[in-house]
Amino acid sequence: MKLNLTCLTIFCCVAFLGIASAADAPVYPLKTCVVSGEKLGTMGKPAVLNYEGREVQFCCKACIKDFNKDPKKYMALLDAAKKAN
Repeated sequence: MKLNLTCLTIFCCVAFLGIASAADAPVYPLKTCVVSGEKLGTMGKPAVLNYEGREVQFCCKACIKDFNKDPKKYMALLDAAKKAN
């Protein structure tokens, strides 16, 4: 019984921390793919990547590969878009 209670307590703490960190994550500032410029959702559900604690959205999974070749370039574009908003 104590083991079940301990497991439940740990699970609740982890779940709470996950919700809190997700709420603190910066919002993706674009309505387009940072790599291709395609409008998000035109090719199905956007692919999402968490890069250094920030959410990045893509029109497709292929764009994630391009992003990973030069992530600093694309993160600079996101930073510029965030400042413009």
